[in-house]
Amino acid sequence: MNQISPLAYIHPEAKLGDNNIIGPFCYIDKNTVIGDNNVLQNSVTINYGARIGNGNEIFPGASISTKPQDLKFKGEDTTCEIGDNNSIRECVTISRGTASKGMTKVGSNNLLMENMHIAHDCVVGSECIIGNSTKFGGEVIIDDHAIISAEVLCHQFCHIGGYVMIQGGCRFSQDIPPFIIAGKEPTKYCGINLVGLRRRGFNNELINNIHEAYRLLYSKGVLKEGIEDIRRNLPESDAINYIISFVESSQRGIIR
Repeated sequence: MNQISPLAYIHPEAKLGDNNIIGPFCYIDKNTVIGDNNVLQNSVTINYGARIGNGNEIFPGASISTKPQDLKFKGEDTTCEIGDNNSIRECVTISRGTASKGMTKVGSNNLLMENMHIAHDCVVGSECIIGNSTKFGGEVIIDDHAIISAEVLCHQFCHIGGYVMIQGGCRFSQDIPPFIIAGKEPTKYCGINLVGLRRRGFNNELINNIHEAYRLLYSKGVLKEGIEDIRRNLPESDAINYIISFVESSQRGIIR
């Protein structure tokens, strides 16, 4: 049974699962689907097109599936999909998609800290931590296990690799490859995320290979030559293949 405050508004066409807690002054629009065991504290807004999974906690002032801040948006029927067990803190805003992709997507087990923004058509993986007041432009992709500190500004269309640590206050318009620390001004490669990789169970041999891969990659003026050196000198593994495929598929170029 759902616990719904008499001071909340839920559109008759909204679909709610079981055992949800909906606090006072929440607003849930039509064409929304909410799963089971979610907690919406007071003053949460769930806008048209939201699809929310199970076990999420959403804090006061958050607004999910907001109208995209994109002048090309013409009211097309799009969605904002949220996975399971996310903590979405105060005043977080997540826009729904546009005709470009049709969907904004956030995975599961993420911590989205207060006042951060995810724009239209972004794809955020799982088990990410995103700091206070960080902003992502449209169509950004963030892979699993990324840690992005406070007040980071990310240009539209960027790709952020998994297992990264991005220092607070960074701003960038190029892709950030996996397993690294990014920081300074302008944002640049600052070594591999050694502590994060150890916490995630990466063994010393694999960590050393990742470190060597980036030494080879960044020692060349042309990234293609660095990739050739990685293939020639390092044993194949999922991590090394991830680095290679990330760099080869980058549309905006990677930070150096």
